Amino acid sequence: MKKLKSHIILNGLTITSVEIEQQNVLKLTKSGISDWEKELYLFLEEWFSDSDFVLAQTSGSTGEPKLIELPKSVMIKSARRTIEYFGLQPNDKLLHSLPCRYIAGKMMVVRAIVGQMNLITVDPASDFNFLEHESFDLAAMVPNQVFKLMEQPSGKSKLQNIRNLLVGGSSISTALEAQISQLSTRVVSTYGMTETASHIAIRELSGSLKSDYYQCLPGISVNLNEAGCLQILLPKFGEPLQTNDLADVQSETSFRILGRADSVIISGGIKFSPELIEQKLDGVIAQRFVISSVPDEKLGQKLILIIEGQPFDTNILKQQLAELLTPFEQPKAIVFLDKFQETSSGKIIRKAP
Repeated sequence: MKKLKSHIILNGLTITSVEIEQQNVLKLTKSGISDWEKELYLFLEEWFSDSDFVLAQTSGSTGEPKLIELPKSVMIKSARRTIEYFGLQPNDKLLHSLPCRYIAGKMMVVRAIVGQMNLITVDPASDFNFLEHESFDLAAMVPNQVFKLMEQPSGKSKLQNIRNLLVGGSSISTALEAQISQLSTRVVSTYGMTETASHIAIRELSGSLKSDYYQCLPGISVNLNEAGCLQILLPKFGEPLQTNDLADVQSETSFRILGRADSVIISGGIKFSPELIEQKLDGVIAQRFVISSVPDEKLGQKLILIIEGQPFDTNILKQQLAELLTPFEQPKAIVFLDKFQETSSGKIIRKAP
């Protein structure tokens, strides 16, 4: 594959692919280098190599994490779609605050290279205090990073120094979404996966365009298979890319996600989407929680509510459940768990203890 660009503007300095190869020998053997820095420089070396592919790791939300070969040409097309969609220009500042072990971190690097933009790198665990006096044209964060920022006294003003903020990687709580909607900056929820080289659709979370529906980026469309799961049609991909997400498709370019097909619970012959039940309880339970199920002789599976943390008196909670949920949605038991198991990307593994 013909290389599109042979340099990157990294933290204000133009570094060529040759210099990256030379510097990596020193950087990667340097004592005390952090994991996120090591991942960044290893990816830069991989990107500027002669290979037409990049090794990318899936998140493991639908099974064991696995490595796939992702064509650089697909990643370049994805980068161009994002650059054009948000009207980014050469020398714009991009904030890189996600690890490069996953596609979201890799793609921010690729966007900077393709668009000849300045990539500013920070530790993903940063407190983002620098946002008080620095502004950026594009950044990507996971919901937990945004949540921690919003908890800070000046968190709102910090976030408003980002012109376009992409939020993805896991679901966004109703409470956090309500806070985000008050921001003057443009914040969007992203939908995509490793196989699509990051997002293929966005949902506006702030401003007058705020919506419950994702809008596909130009040239991309969607439909449903017979099981009601979303299929993604990407240019030059040939066959549709099949997801495991149950969706409501409003048009060939607009949809909302209802939950995952592999998390559907059949209890007493009725299908339940745990994600939809959890949305009704969002804000009621302070700790992390999931709706799950356990085998039941009469119902086949019975719904249960699993709460992370120390047990507490659930009498008031049961009254709230009765008010918020239909009789069939009521969990038959409330279970406490010290800590949820998580995938390597921090997503809760849905299963009863």
